[in-house]
Amino acid sequence: MTAALRVISPGLMTTLQDLGRPGYQRLGIPVSGALDPISLRAANRIVGNPAATAALEIAYQGPVLAVEADSIRIALAGAGAPVDILDENDAARRIALLQSVRLVRGQRLRVGALAGAVAYLAVEGGFAVEPMLGSRSTYTRAGIGGFAGRAVAIGDLLPLARQTVDDREERMLPLLDLASPARYRVVLGPQDDYFTEAAIRTLLDATYTVSPATDRMGMRLDGPKLEHAKGFNIVSDGIAPGAIQVPGNGLPIVLLADRQTTGGYPKVAAVISADLPALGRLMPGAKVAFQAVSIDEAEAARRQMAALIADLEASVVPARHAGLIDDAKLMAANLVSGVVNARD
Repeated sequence: MTAALRVISPGLMTTLQDLGRPGYQRLGIPVSGALDPISLRAANRIVGNPAATAALEIAYQGPVLAVEADSIRIALAGAGAPVDILDENDAARRIALLQSVRLVRGQRLRVGALAGAVAYLAVEGGFAVEPMLGSRSTYTRAGIGGFAGRAVAIGDLLPLARQTVDDREERMLPLLDLASPARYRVVLGPQDDYFTEAAIRTLLDATYTVSPATDRMGMRLDGPKLEHAKGFNIVSDGIAPGAIQVPGNGLPIVLLADRQTTGGYPKVAAVISADLPALGRLMPGAKVAFQAVSIDEAEAARRQMAALIADLEASVVPARHAGLIDDAKLMAANLVSGVVNARD
């Protein structure tokens, strides 16, 4: 019998994502991959997977999944959400984010509404789907990668690489800082000369709101319009992650994981790579403000993010360190260093 997770309810938009398929943009194939690669890596490290292992990216509202394997181990990282294990009698047991848990055949996992845009469900051993151009990421517009090239649907059997996992001590990340910055850092250009000086000031002074029209391709922003100085058409050129493209209506679009490979609207700036994971977590209605930094500052921030990623593995600890009291150790410890007589 093939090990799998059966989809009882798919959630709003649940897809399989890893770190993407770089190297094919010249052929018109987007990179795709996780909107929040920090949380993807964290979930994988908690269950003991390589950081780039494909996991389920859950957007806005989570799925209900039934275990059709002898045992599995999962962890959820990213936006907060209520996560319950349901037994065959529908009795629910709430579990914590950033902590692994072992489930057995017949149990179901229910992920509720997210407090942010995305969270990642990693399974020990990963999913047994064939890579497409070196990646298991789903690009739904072209129907490639992931599970059948689409978001999961009711009745899908998502194949797992392992039929069973060891009954070992669970692991957790004590802390993962996913706070949004007060302002998202950008490097101006490459076509900032296509905008008036007033438009640049507006971009850096105004506060924008994430539009409900946002998706994995781009984050549309509502707010003050940016005035073009040379029109809004250019010869199409390459699209970098985080590029802020401004079409004729003057409203910025931050291009994300499923961005097109080339575009013909001028790009006023690009969100630096170190701030893109936090941007990818934003829900419609969230507020966004920008500040300009130099390329040197952007590179320094990228190095800081790389150091954070490198520390993830070392930060995973046994779940007994989750702040729970170990009664045996407490009773064995010498908690009194002396006695004072208050009458003396």
